[in-house]
Formats: sequence, structure tokens, C-alpha cells
Amino acid sequence: MNIRLVCLTVVVCVALARPSAAQQRPLVTEDPESIGAGRVLIEGGIDFAHDQQYPLSGLTGNLWRLPAIGISVGLSSIAELQLDGGPYNLLTITERQPAPLASLVTATGDSTHAVDDIMIGTKIRIVPEGASRPSFGFRFATRLPNAKHESGLGQDTTDFYASILSGKTIQSVRIVGNLGFGIMSEPLDAAKQNDVLTYGASFARAMTAQTELVGELNGRVSTRNGVAPIGTESRGLLKFGGRYTRGPLRFDGGVFFGLTSVDPTIGLTAGFTYVFDAFKIP
Repeated sequence: MNIRLVCLTVVVCVALARPSAAQQRPLVTEDPESIGAGRVLIEGGIDFAHDQQYPLSGLTGNLWRLPAIGISVGLSSIAELQLDGGPYNLLTITERQPAPLASLVTATGDSTHAVDDIMIGTKIRIVPEGASRPSFGFRFATRLPNAKHESGLGQDTTDFYASILSGKTIQSVRIVGNLGFGIMSEPLDAAKQNDVLTYGASFARAMTAQTELVGELNGRVSTRNGVAPIGTESRGLLKFGGRYTRGPLRFDGGVFFGLTSVDPTIGLTAGFTYVFDAFKIP
């Protein structure tokens, strides 16, 4: 996913940088609050997933995302444009199994690599948070097929997602929930699709003025009766981590666990988030 990589080169010296309340790393559950009009959020990190499986190509191994990059641009006080992805995914192959598209994989050694699929989305806050009312928002996004079959890491399909977002701060705890759907193209039959239910629930507990403990449950559930088409299976991750803010930067780290047989057994993530005022909305 990364057109955000292009935007990263725009970030030079910015004097008015400061953290944003809508920062997400290491979480992926979307907060309904936006980063603010005229602001730009840059996030980057390194992800490691042990026993990552690719059912289409039959590959299993340890996946590195070097780096995972994201950029959000505040289009108004309630809306933002999001771009996510990464220039380099590296899989050290530990196992090869028979699979529908195994014959297309050109990697013959013990590793393979590809760019990440790009995710382009828009988030809009619809209802602001009140004293006893959570905030609500809406997000829609499209995943583009940048990673190819030949690498063994791509599906060559385009997917669409839409979610309702909610969030509420209770004393020192921020609770966020997502519920939506995804329309996933079937990799083995482009004329067909599988609709999935998407979900997410996260918390962020402020321990001090600079540190937070965070956690989430995030994934998707296939709605197809019987066995889901390969590449559109149910998936889920349970994640725990922390964040530390120092000046204009927020550093994060976390550990995650797969919830289905095709998810990685365990993984690690670490990175940073940087927000700055980039332009003024007329």
C-alpha cells in the first residue's frame, strides 16, 4: 500500500508539528475522529509475522514489511484522505504446499518479495462526541492489486470496504469500535465475489501524560455458506502494545496473535507517528 511513500518525501522540516488525537499505530481499528483540517499524519514502522500463510500460492513463512507506511491528509475538520501500504514485503519461505496458483510463483529459492497492496480510503466524522454520546463516523476504502501472483504474495484482485466507526472517551480510556462489510473479488474467478463482515474493537488507556497501553481485536468473517473461496477466508488478529509520545513524535510497539488457521501465529510491530500542520483550508 503506498502512494504514502511518495508523500513521505514531502516531509522535510516542519516547525509546527504536534501529536494528533486520531493517531492509530499500532492499532488498525479506525477512530471516527479525523486529524484536523490542513494537517498531515505520517506513520511508518516495521512488521514481522511468524508463520504467515498464502493459500493461493501455497507459501508459508516469516513475513517482514520494510517499512509499513501510512499517510493521512486532513481535508476538513471532519474528513481525511488515507493512503496505506509499503514498498517492500519480504517472505522467508519455510514451507511450500500444493495450491491453485503455486505454478505461477517464480521464486525458486528460500525467499520472495513484493510491494504491498495500496489501500486508499476516506474517513468522515458524522456525529461529534458528547458528554454521554459516542462520536460516529464512516469510512470507505479500496485495496488495489499491486502485489502480483508471481511473487506468491499477491492476489491480483481489487476489494472494497465500508465501515461505521464509533468512539468514546471515558476518563483515561479511549474505546473505539468498527463494524462494516467488504466486497472481495475471488482470485480464482474474477466474475464472482465474496462478501465479508468486518469488525474491530480497541482501547487506549493513558498511564501517564506520555504513555498509553493499547489493545484491539480486528478482522473479517466470511458470509459465504460452506468453505470460503481461497483468498477471502475469515481472518482475525488480537493485538496488545504501547505508545510513548515525545515532542512531535509518538513511538509505538506491539505484539499480535492470529485467530484463524491462516493467520500468523505471532507477530511484532514497532514504529512512529508524526503529525504537522501542512496547509490552511480556505
